[in-house]
Amino acid sequence: MHVFYTYLFLTDFQQDAFLAILRFVLILLVIFHVLRHVRDTRSSIGWIGFTLIMPITGFILYMMFGVNRVVHRAQKLVNNRPWHNKLLDNMTRYYIKGHFYPLAKVVEGFTGRPLLIGNKVEPLFNGDEAYPVMLEAINSAKVCVFLSTYILKSDETGKAFADALIAAQQRGATVRVLVDGIGSGYFYCPISKYLKKNGIKMDRFMHSFLPWKMPFINLRTHKKILIVDGKVGFLGGLNIANENVLALHPKHPVSDTHFKITGTIVHELTEAFLQDWFFITAEDLNKKSFYPETETAGNMICRIITAGPDSDIEKIKYTMMQAISLARKSIRIMTPYFLPDDRFLSLLSLAAIRGVDVEIVIPEQSNQRLVDWARNINNLMPLQHGCKIWLVKAPFNHSKLMVIDRIWSFVGSSNVDMRSLRLNFEINMEIYHKEFAENLDDFIGSHRYKLLTLEELENRSIIAKFRDATTRLLLPYL
Repeated sequence: MHVFYTYLFLTDFQQDAFLAILRFVLILLVIFHVLRHVRDTRSSIGWIGFTLIMPITGFILYMMFGVNRVVHRAQKLVNNRPWHNKLLDNMTRYYIKGHFYPLAKVVEGFTGRPLLIGNKVEPLFNGDEAYPVMLEAINSAKVCVFLSTYILKSDETGKAFADALIAAQQRGATVRVLVDGIGSGYFYCPISKYLKKNGIKMDRFMHSFLPWKMPFINLRTHKKILIVDGKVGFLGGLNIANENVLALHPKHPVSDTHFKITGTIVHELTEAFLQDWFFITAEDLNKKSFYPETETAGNMICRIITAGPDSDIEKIKYTMMQAISLARKSIRIMTPYFLPDDRFLSLLSLAAIRGVDVEIVIPEQSNQRLVDWARNINNLMPLQHGCKIWLVKAPFNHSKLMVIDRIWSFVGSSNVDMRSLRLNFEINMEIYHKEFAENLDDFIGSHRYKLLTLEELENRSIIAKFRDATTRLLLPYL
């Protein structure tokens, strides 16, 4: 403020000189920081170029949106609390052989998590199947209930979950709830008010009205996980709202796929939630009672993989890309939004060129018109190189599934778009199990409704092509 008043009393020449020096200093600061901390070359050039043209505006925008404070915050908190695998050392690790060995080796290297055997994974379709099973688990809780979700609405379904959580805490269970600061309501989150009023400890992920915390608005937790007593877990793409219960005939129905998991892998899922809770609240709940001895529930080999713009950056994306590069026979991807970057598209195209049967299954019409327009441009490359893109008829399908060679499966919260693969906090699980993969592969195939053709995209009107190309500029934020 003192500098501002001093500036007002300077002569015109002195003011011009002051602004010139200020612009020069700000440009140097941005260039220095970008060269040290921004990895992406295109982003680096963009920020430097914009600041050279508009030094003051460029500096302000870079400080708000270009500096990844999440990494710094995550590193600081994690360094204060050594988490990884401290309670997983005695678990039954498994080592993959065969042509998926490089994938298993690479993923363990960058996640630090082992593959665990002794698990059972059961698919649950839509809220019609999933919600009753999830509520039954919560109603049986004795030790702890941990819930993290992108959307928790204050409707009939949301209230049923809230009441179950409240009852679990009244029985003596430790209950923690984490919802996204945007997905569950930025300005008003009624379910948060209801839970807190009834004594539930819950938080809204990266939520703040403070101007200096505005950069965090673009960073969302997209995870959908539930853990009960450290023995049963749920993971997938399912939010908690009436729109996911097709029997209720909602105005905008959403079909989805969720998974119930039991066995040793629940420990990794518990650890993932408690890391997020510590990251947001600094409350340390890494207690042995939350990691009970688990009985072998089956013979499925699994691993949890988390990703986000912190120390886990792009790990889900790297896993998918490595799996694609190892595919020999088939690649099946089902996703509500298909907007990956060119590297991802190139790997799919190369797989198709070498003879792999590549199929991408996406909604004929999603719940976001801008995404549908932007994906038209992205779909050109894979179609040109022999990939098949199938459209799914209504209702809008929100499932996130991937199967390679009918052996390896990848399920969870992550879409195949740049937001999920780089900006969002996501959680997926890889599964090595032939029978499960075959069933999931067939499930994806059962949704093939209409084959999208290259001719159809190329015959769009000039106006539609211009609209789609313009929309694609927003690709990192859609």
